[in-house]
Formats: sequence, C-alpha cells, structure tokens
Amino acid sequence: MPVMRPLRPRATIADVARQAGVSTATVSRVLNGLGPVAPATASAVWAAVAELSYAPHAAARSLARGRSNILSLLLPQIGSAYFTPLVRGVEGAAREAGFDLLVLTSARAGQRGVSLRQRIAELNSDGMLVFAHSLDHADLEHLHRLHMPMVLLLQPAPDGLAIPCVNLRNRRGARAMTEHLIEVHGYRRIAFLRGPEGNSDSAWREMGYREALAAHGIAFDEGLVATGGFEQAQARASVEAWLQAGVRPEAIFAGDDDSAYGAMQAIQHAGLRVPQDIAVVGFDGLDFTQYLSPPLTTVRAPIEEAGRRGAELLIEVIRSGHAAEQVLLPTELVVRQSCGCGLQKTLQ
Repeated sequence: MPVMRPLRPRATIADVARQAGVSTATVSRVLNGLGPVAPATASAVWAAVAELSYAPHAAARSLARGRSNILSLLLPQIGSAYFTPLVRGVEGAAREAGFDLLVLTSARAGQRGVSLRQRIAELNSDGMLVFAHSLDHADLEHLHRLHMPMVLLLQPAPDGLAIPCVNLRNRRGARAMTEHLIEVHGYRRIAFLRGPEGNSDSAWREMGYREALAAHGIAFDEGLVATGGFEQAQARASVEAWLQAGVRPEAIFAGDDDSAYGAMQAIQHAGLRVPQDIAVVGFDGLDFTQYLSPPLTTVRAPIEEAGRRGAELLIEVIRSGHAAEQVLLPTELVVRQSCGCGLQKTLQ
C-alpha cells in the first residue's frame, strides 16, 4: 500500500500574490485578462499559479467547503476509438459517486501561452486521472509534491512516487495470442508491430510475444519486428515496407487493433489475402474489429473497466487519503477469422 500524504490546504489568491510579489488586484487582472499587465509580471503570476496549483476560475467558490466534486481526466488526445470506452467507464463511476468529470488533453497544452501545469491548476478538480504519456515524469513529480490526488491509467507509477495505478495483464494476453498462432495454426514466422517507444503496454506485449517464441523453440528475429505506433497509418507503412522488401511473415501480431487494421490494409492492397496469405491479429478488442473483413482475432482488454476502476481508486484517495497501489485487470483472447480459424469463438 502506498503512503499517501495529507492533502494540503488549497492556495488562495493572497498566496499567489505573495508568491509572485504583487498585489491581489494584479493577480486578478492577470487571471481575468482585465487591463494591461507587464509581461514579466504576468509570467510571475502564472508561475505562482502553477507552483501553488491555484484554481483561479469561478468554480473555486465551491472550495470554501473544501471540495469541488469534480474529477479531471488527462488524455494525450481525443479521437481514437480506444478512448470512448475508457471515458465511459470513468464518467459512470464518477457520476454514481456524485462527481462531475472534466476532460483535458495534453496535446492542447501550450496554446495561448498557457503551460500544461497552468491548465491543470485551472481545472479546480478534487483529483486527476492521468492516462499514459499525458504527463512527463517532471510534471507527475510536481503534482505529487503538491499532494494532488492522482491515479495513473495504463502506466506504472514512476520510481519513488507512490501513485496508485490501473494496468492490464498485457504480457499474459500477448503470450496467449502468440501461442494460439503457433499451437493451433503452426505458424513460426510471426512478425510483431510495436507500439510507441517508451509505452509500457507495448513493452509488456512484446515481452509476452518473445516469451511464447522462446517457449516453442523459435528464435527471435529482429527483422520481423517493426513499429506500428498504435496507429493505422504507421502500421500500414511498416507492413508495406516489409512486403516491398520481400519479407513475407506467416502471421502479423499487431500491438493494437488500429495497427492490425493498418496491416490488413497493406496486405490487401498488395493483392494478398488475410488470412490465407498472411494472418493478422491485434490487441485491445475494440468494437470495430468484429466488423472488419475478415473479422479480427484480438486480445480483448477491459478498457471501460479500467476507466471505472481508476475513477473508483481516485475517489477513494480523495475521501480517505489512500488506495490500493495497483490494480491489474485480466485480458481475454477472442478468436475470429483473421488468424485462420474457420469458426468464431471466444477462448476464456
């Protein structure tokens, strides 16, 4: 169990003024854009806002009671089908507990000269759910030092930071998928499309893939590994490069479903068939995969449940000051036609 520090009192406008070395009236002018303020003065005020994690918008009036009853969710971007079930899970748990939900994307940080730390300070939330690659280590450490209640979604806590997190059993799911390709279909030239560099989900999935190869006496071949980036376009480009270079794996294990779709597009564009010429499988179990042609064999990840459990952990931290250090959720192998199986079934 992590040791949670007591939540420190919320900063006031007077605290910001004192930190910046200006009057409260000047702070108000900067925050509300009322009247001219010297650039250096404005910078000092915003720096104090970020350092003190001050919430300068109107909702701060509710903090007189000590709570805003708002949770914030920080995502790297919005647009991927992956985030729909995640947000649904977070919102459902928040609503049931009497909290509203705010969503912020780190991709918009820096707009209009406002840093990500400043944007977070303005959220006025009781706690924050942070999705993988939405904050760097320095920002996580900064918020942790300010005793901001946080839960990490699908990323481990950095060394030395006792932050609860929700993760998936990625290695186990990837190993099960690779073993299915080997044991059921007899494939031995199995390619792998990695996710983004530094992504923990991608690292664990590749580890499961490698473990399954080793367990069946199949040598790991770096020439059968490329970057899919968890993106359809990047995966398609990687598979097209393989095919143009004469690399013909028997099966491609894509690190996520978007990459699997990109791989299928590349194969079919080259006049080849899935799975007759090259089998393709994915990971995540997103809804659209059942409608692909052929339907995609994939590892179903409980994405909505991850969002729900993350929100529940965060609410526990807000209310009691502590929560479980880590929640690991199981994955499930879903077998369809893209791997070469003729009948659609689900393996528990």
